Amino acid sequence: MNREEIEQQIPHRPPFLWLDEVVSMDETSIHARKTLPPDLDVFRGHYPHFPVLPGVLQCEAAMQAGAVLISQMIETGDKVPVATRMNNVQFRRLVRPGETLDIEVTLTERLQDAFFLKARVSVGGQVSARLEFACAAAPMADQ
Repeated sequence: MNREEIEQQIPHRPPFLWLDEVVSMDETSIHARKTLPPDLDVFRGHYPHFPVLPGVLQCEAAMQAGAVLISQMIETGDKVPVATRMNNVQFRRLVRPGETLDIEVTLTERLQDAFFLKARVSVGGQVSARLEFACAAAPMADQ
């Protein structure tokens, strides 16, 4: 799945779309990627002399991948997956400009419109973040 196809599944858009492609996906898991260009604006301020991707953005990438997975299970025109909690978040490795995130998310449980997931973010085979999170399928408000 390319970026255009991802944008058909979730409402995120640049500069806050943290997925470039979906490598694979089945009923309960997804593997996505995001390459971090060296000129990414966030690196200008975090930190100017030692640029590092904030851990919260690794979590956001994982939750967006989870949203793509969930979008296959709900009517995306009526509802949108929204994060409701994060648990057991661990940051294991710094992520630097030019690196590529491999994002793997697995659905562990579904209770109606509530989804419970586990994620692993890695760079070059090394885990950079792990987390558990929950999402709910929320009605989209008319604007």
